[in-house]
Amino acid sequence: MTADRRRDDIAAYVTQRGEARIDDLVAAFGVSRMTIHRHVEELARQGVLRKLHGAVSAQPSGVYESLFRFRETRNAPAKQALARAALAEVAAGQVIALDDSTTVNALAPLLADRGPLTVATNSLTALQALAGADDLHLIALGGDYHPTYHAFIGHLCETLLAQLRVNLLICSASAISGTAALIQDPQVVRVKQAMHRAASRRVLLVDSSKFGKVALHLFADLTDFDAVYTDDGLPPETAQQLISAGVRLKIVTLA
Repeated sequence: MTADRRRDDIAAYVTQRGEARIDDLVAAFGVSRMTIHRHVEELARQGVLRKLHGAVSAQPSGVYESLFRFRETRNAPAKQALARAALAEVAAGQVIALDDSTTVNALAPLLADRGPLTVATNSLTALQALAGADDLHLIALGGDYHPTYHAFIGHLCETLLAQLRVNLLICSASAISGTAALIQDPQVVRVKQAMHRAASRRVLLVDSSKFGKVALHLFADLTDFDAVYTDDGLPPETAQQLISAGVRLKIVTLA
């Protein structure tokens, strides 16, 4: 197991329980206390976990929710339904940008037989899913690889996006508060905002569990998107408030 994979597993283990003792982590992962302490130090430095005396706890800030391997297990049926619904936005011949979200990564494999398309993405998962697909021109938005997001972010990625213009952006957000789409990490925000600026049409996919939540940084207002897809778990009164505020909301019924 790689160090990055073990760190992700440790973070998921702790966040699922809220708190864990160092001795429990040693037993669960079969490595030395020194190795566990080294991983915990790095996760604490990233702001994912909080060190306690002889134990470690999940940060209450929601930073841990940025972990790709943790996020991809959350609300999977809703993400799959939103991905299928978003196919209606895709037309042959388009240039499409996809962000690194697990919701949009559920869409990526569905595009393999929708060509001809050009797809630009910073998501390593999406790149792997689409590599070699017929009638599909794939653009890797490179930069600094970040294992937490399984994606490329940073200055190089933002600079490349500034040189592109795409027909359609399909993206997601960490949380929705009122009509604000929010993201925890400022580096991820900058990449998503660069994608937003590069796109003629912008579509947001957010499952209903993200509404009424908070993350640190503003990505965009929901009214800045041409369509906002969510599932029917959204309370009707919330949906009506958003529509009244000018949000172009599309409700997807879960099977």
